[in-house]
Amino acid sequence: MSAEHFHAQKVKDITGQEYKLDQLKGKFVLVVNVASKCGFTKQYTGLEKLYQDYNNNGQDFVILGFPCNQFGSQEPDTEENIQKFCKNTYNVSFPLFSKIEVNGSNADPLYSKVLNTFPDPKKDNPIKWNFTKFLIDREGNIIKRYEPNETPESIEGDISKLVKGETLSQ
Repeated sequence: MSAEHFHAQKVKDITGQEYKLDQLKGKFVLVVNVASKCGFTKQYTGLEKLYQDYNNNGQDFVILGFPCNQFGSQEPDTEENIQKFCKNTYNVSFPLFSKIEVNGSNADPLYSKVLNTFPDPKKDNPIKWNFTKFLIDREGNIIKRYEPNETPESIEGDISKLVKGETLSQ
């Protein structure tokens, strides 16, 4: 996805307000499809730690959490309840968005563009499960995909390198 495509996107935050991704120009972004009733839900703790450690008051790194109910119906709640759960259980402070679909004909346009750029060539479904992560550079280019079993702790080295101005090995 070219930078102009990522940064040109608009999404709805968890309260239904429009959120323009162009405000993220110059920042590294981790886009994650999340769910509250998943075996990977505990990754919220690690994601929040990454956000706190590398956000630098909004200057360097942002996590965008997109609730999704497509995998085992593991995000059945309303946006209001999702927001309460994330805040009360995991103290999540990174931006959360309205519940979306990430695969198929009803996939959110942001995810359609992400997956057209960085598909999973081994599977029919582009995203296998909740907590699939996409790392986007300061210019809006998708530079790495992390599968659900790759924890926030296991990808912290990549985030640290980028924020320090280093490059990632592929």
